[in-house]
Amino acid sequence: MQLFLISGLSGSGKSVALKVLEDNGYYCVDNLPVELLPSLMDNLRQAGHVRVAVSIDVRSGNSVQQLPQHITRLKQQGIDVHLLFLEAQTDTLVKRFSETRRRHPLSDDQLTLPECVQQERHMLAEIGDIGHHIDTSEVGANTLRLWVKDFIHLDRARLTLLFQSFGFKHGLPLDADLVFDVRCLPNPHYDPLLRPLTGRDAAVAGFLEKTPLTQKMFDDVRGFVENWLPHYVDDNRSYLTVAIGCTGGQHRSVYLAEKLARHFEHTQQQVLLRHRELGTS
Repeated sequence: MQLFLISGLSGSGKSVALKVLEDNGYYCVDNLPVELLPSLMDNLRQAGHVRVAVSIDVRSGNSVQQLPQHITRLKQQGIDVHLLFLEAQTDTLVKRFSETRRRHPLSDDQLTLPECVQQERHMLAEIGDIGHHIDTSEVGANTLRLWVKDFIHLDRARLTLLFQSFGFKHGLPLDADLVFDVRCLPNPHYDPLLRPLTGRDAAVAGFLEKTPLTQKMFDDVRGFVENWLPHYVDDNRSYLTVAIGCTGGQHRSVYLAEKLARHFEHTQQQVLLRHRELGTS
């Protein structure tokens, strides 16, 4: 029996993620009180359901902090449990709530909306530590759907190495484990012919490959990841997100993330590739 748990911050896209799982044949339950999770799984097992997805968050109140213990017990019963944790920058969440005029689950007469978000982060901190993170700050709904599809089709027995390009001017990705700054490389943005292109285009690759610094940066990042990857595996990590950042997230970081992903795919690693600012994977 397989269980996907969806959790994270309010307004981060949990309903979008749960809908993707429903569309892929999972029996889905939204806003389940965490204390009901064991009995739900017992009932669904007896009913013959083998693929289940459940959304649990702060709408369960303080009991949500018991979720890690329930996950441990369910795994001991032989259930294949995986947690997807969605989050976003505070200003992004505040903007989303303001645009939709929805009420935050923790809203009262005492807390401002940013304070509600901060309290929610604190309540979910322990849960976030055990899940696969997706930062939806700069991600549209269609891109999130694609990323969730990638997540549910992974081989759970192997560590997944995720390379993600991003632009520093849009903020650091919250889901990164390792961050490499490649802004020291020559910037194609200043060439009018290259500016509208991306690091996926041959002309941009040719521009970057003219300087030995680009190869040196690639070799250093590749070497660091190769040297430390076995230790992350030994630590029973299921996912390792390596973020490559340049100024705008269009050229240098995209080029290097693509090149790193191709290299590690050839070493038999399970690799995912995301370009945050391009909205693609």
